[in-house]
Amino acid sequence: MKLKSSLLMICAALSVAACTNPDRFGDGDGTGAGPVDPFANGANGGIIPGSASDPTSPAFFQQAVGDRVLFAVNESSLTQAGRATLDGQAVWLLQNADYTAIVEGHADEQGTREYNLALGARRADAARSYLLSQGVQANRLQVVTFGKERPIEVCSEEACYAKNRRAVTVLAGGLSS
Repeated sequence: MKLKSSLLMICAALSVAACTNPDRFGDGDGTGAGPVDPFANGANGGIIPGSASDPTSPAFFQQAVGDRVLFAVNESSLTQAGRATLDGQAVWLLQNADYTAIVEGHADEQGTREYNLALGARRADAARSYLLSQGVQANRLQVVTFGKERPIEVCSEEACYAKNRRAVTVLAGGLSS
């Protein structure tokens, strides 16, 4: 029994010792993971293509620029904050001409379906019109309204309603025609 315990302790010590050499597989980066990813170690400024750190990616557009503008109750006029977000969207769209966009109009759950579809359309049109005024070509922008059919928050409180009163710019890849 004592011999078994001693052998187990020796095996455990040897196993741990074998793991202390990070370059034991000779890949040069000390991780043992094989070839080095040029984007993972700071090459290209640490930018991973397609990620939120890539200024030409839809993820960057959504997270850094902002893909939505919010509206007041029963309103389709843009706020100052909404215009600022749309300014950023226009700059991004002008710099990334391979993308088209669909501007979605949304409303909160208050009111009739028909009223909210019309209100969502006015909100999407307001955002689209502003983007056009900033130089984005008309053939790159479409609008669609969902009214109250696609809430992002579901509850009967103003905090939820406020998030649902929005226009969202959704990017589509490919060349515009």
